[in-house]
Amino acid sequence: MLKKYYGFLLTLAVLYMAPIAASAQSTWKGKVTDAAGEPIAQASVLVEGTNAGASTNEQGVFILTAVPANRSTLVVRAVGYQTQKTTLTSEQQIQPIHIRLLEDNLNLHEVVVSATRYGLDRREAPVVVNVLGPKLFNATQSVAMSETLAYQPGVRVENNCQNCGFSQVRLNGLEGAYSQILINSRPVFSALNSVYGLDQIPTSMIDRIEVVRSGGSALFGANAIAGTINIITKDPVENDWQIKLTNSLIAGTSWDNTIDFNTSFVEDDLMNGVTFYGMHRDRQPWDANGDGFSEITRLRNTTFGTKAFFKPSEYEKITADLSILNEFRRGGDRLDLAPHFTDITEQLQTNSLIGGITYDRYSKDWKQKFSVYASAQKSKRDSYYGGLGGERTYQDSIIAANSYGQTDDLAMVAGGQYTYNFERDVFTAGVEYNMNRTEDNIPAYRRSIDQRTHAIGTYAQYEWKVVDQLKALVGARYDYTYVDGTYRLLGRSRTSDQNFGTLSPRLTILYDITNELQFRGGYARGFRAPQAFNEDMHVTSIGGQQVFVLMGEGLKTEYSNAYTGSFNYTRNFGRTQASLLVEGFYTDLQNPFTTVMTSEEADIILQEMRNGSRSRVYGSNIELSVAPSNMLSIQAGGTIQRSRYSEEQVIFEGEDPADDIVTTRYMRTPNTYGYLNTNIKATKQLAVDLTGVYTGSMLVPHYQPDGRMLVKNANDFMELNVRLGYTFSIKKNFNAELFGGVQNMFNAFQKDFDRGPLRDSDYVYGPTRPRTFTFGIKVGHFH
Repeated sequence: MLKKYYGFLLTLAVLYMAPIAASAQSTWKGKVTDAAGEPIAQASVLVEGTNAGASTNEQGVFILTAVPANRSTLVVRAVGYQTQKTTLTSEQQIQPIHIRLLEDNLNLHEVVVSATRYGLDRREAPVVVNVLGPKLFNATQSVAMSETLAYQPGVRVENNCQNCGFSQVRLNGLEGAYSQILINSRPVFSALNSVYGLDQIPTSMIDRIEVVRSGGSALFGANAIAGTINIITKDPVENDWQIKLTNSLIAGTSWDNTIDFNTSFVEDDLMNGVTFYGMHRDRQPWDANGDGFSEITRLRNTTFGTKAFFKPSEYEKITADLSILNEFRRGGDRLDLAPHFTDITEQLQTNSLIGGITYDRYSKDWKQKFSVYASAQKSKRDSYYGGLGGERTYQDSIIAANSYGQTDDLAMVAGGQYTYNFERDVFTAGVEYNMNRTEDNIPAYRRSIDQRTHAIGTYAQYEWKVVDQLKALVGARYDYTYVDGTYRLLGRSRTSDQNFGTLSPRLTILYDITNELQFRGGYARGFRAPQAFNEDMHVTSIGGQQVFVLMGEGLKTEYSNAYTGSFNYTRNFGRTQASLLVEGFYTDLQNPFTTVMTSEEADIILQEMRNGSRSRVYGSNIELSVAPSNMLSIQAGGTIQRSRYSEEQVIFEGEDPADDIVTTRYMRTPNTYGYLNTNIKATKQLAVDLTGVYTGSMLVPHYQPDGRMLVKNANDFMELNVRLGYTFSIKKNFNAELFGGVQNMFNAFQKDFDRGPLRDSDYVYGPTRPRTFTFGIKVGHFH
């Protein structure tokens, strides 16, 4: 009897609540257009705080069903437009809704993944993320990644060798080995790739480059102390294609010719698609002072790659990418002879294969996402570092003939990641395995590196929206690392056989002080294991002798504590979009790895890696961006910083202690540097771009022929570039652009290079190329 009574009451309750539940939901209809009233297709329309969402069709129309009655805020996003939140009144919810989006001319609302390991709007990211894309690549006339990275605060790209053109990127003043370079969010760009790889990745294969400065990216693992550079290759988004031919004349004498292409195909149902890209580059060498020795290397580079996706269902996606890179570079003298018949030659032939696959699975309510992935890189490098050194004795000839070397490198990463998206918060956790095997041999100097590193990392983070204005990101990563390395040079031998665990906590906050003003602050801990890094894989020549780096004995792991804080003011003044970022950073390094030039013996100069005294890098970045319309945008940024050791650090040991060179300042690190990027759309067809990079004065070591070292305070430089492009519309979906320009138009370039076979080839500073004239043509389906 009691069960029947409760059953009767339950039936009445259901019948009573049914119409209330039905009335608690509604259907919203509307249209999304740009400021001119043109419809925007594929815009995403979401009801804030719910799973209700839809995409606009070709007419910009959307229909939202099952919208809870207690919700009234729409969030509308579209690629190339500013994200808009609109709170609707009850009357507006009944009538057709009209949303007008403004163009995002400063790319402030792009979706990024490097801040949190999942996609979110840049303005909602708890850490500052800079994004470089095709618009900047065109403006700076860049054909390789190395030519465009400096156009953001806190970032410098420098050339460190006359003979081979070894370049590295510095974030917040720290050397290249302190930055983690990712390809599609995977750390397969190894230490070997970092030596010359910045020139090997063409801009034609890149959709965007995301840069996170300082340790806010610590969840990506080791070596992310200075920050993370995430190279996102092109995705198949729509059916398009383009071919571009770029011709450059270096100092009016040496040609640099490049042809590149990319094309994409996507099925109408958007369930699968594929993109292909490629580049061939041929650059002639250039001699700055007429001594017969190159300052810019001969370079031939061929790259081909593809990226594809397939969706078995609405909730599943498989993505695969593959890139093949082949590069030949050579510098020195008499480049038409075999290397061992010259006074100095540095020659590299590199072949790399980089690929990966990812499987993503969403739950039916889109709240949960599970990903598994694997990526790998395999490289082989044939090298020659040597020559006769200008002496031409029998012993010199024997050493020169045996200065050929070979390097094999394998890097791999595999893991899984789980993300749960609550209505306000996001939880992310994952596990990852990293492996790198490097073997490097040069018989003439009995030099070998046999290094294996294995690491298992696990991480978790929670994005907690404390209140509407305050968001906190709390996370940590634990890495258990094993380094097994043997390093030999002229009978000297070092080993690194270490197992250690490292916990890297991370805390960042984002506080919206007002709708326009945001504060971000954070702390992260990072580490670097005792192993050979990119600079240690590079061999240079000084005074006709080769310079090698040997691992020191008893090296300890290097740790860092990084603190950041920033204010970001973003506001629209009518149609004018403006943004001002002021950021401060402080990084404390414990047991930093330093390289000390110690001795000369058997025709080599020895540098030893040691643990230095505690050091700190601190300063501020500032960036101002203004776009009155899509016809004009101006961006400028700069960095003021200091890089200091806590006590005097030896960088050169002479035969007499009085000849030792000690310093508390970092070498090759200017206190000020910055950039300028101005884009003008004079007419619908004519575009004018003015860009530039400022490099402040810095301390540069200069090795002398008598065996001493001097430290010079180098000049500052301001290189300015201009580009003009005129676009013709040949027919629908087929355009052509003619372009031309001048890079480093005022020839701000180093004037005091060392000369001849006994030169210090590391004595290089300032801009990476002299005045260069560029012209070309681009054809295809592009905007």
